[in-house]
Amino acid sequence: MAIIEGTFEEASNLKIAIIVARFNDLITNKLLSGCLDCLSRHGIDTSESSTQLDIAWVPGSFELPMVAKEIAQKGKYEVVITLGAVIRGDTPHFDVVISEASKGIASVSREIGVPIIFGVLTTDTMQQALERAGIKNNLGWSYALQALEMGSLMKSLS
Repeated sequence: MAIIEGTFEEASNLKIAIIVARFNDLITNKLLSGCLDCLSRHGIDTSESSTQLDIAWVPGSFELPMVAKEIAQKGKYEVVITLGAVIRGDTPHFDVVISEASKGIASVSREIGVPIIFGVLTTDTMQQALERAGIKNNLGWSYALQALEMGSLMKSLS
């Protein structure tokens, strides 16, 4: 029996792209910070001169799938992380944005064959978003771990 899984030790040479939504940047900047901290602690060069990591900014979470597709198609990156925050308001806009972002990101990942980590917070309140972006736990760290594991796993499958 073969057991195939990603390892964090073999992930330090991955090429990674992070796409960050500017909307709710109080939250997304915190997610990015947690993500970069995790990547750095696992051997990824996160300096401004890094050839291993690139960061793209988009207006909001709705735009994440389009840019994820463009980036994944280039073949330069072994894994992509998307970061966003969609907070429920008084209108159905929340449902539309998160539905399209989640379906779009999943579709791009399957179509292109590059793991795309869905790091989009979906919360009812700003307080819940703040708790998930650093007050209690920074999910940016978790999204980075998922990226390292999936990037390593996909390498071992090829």
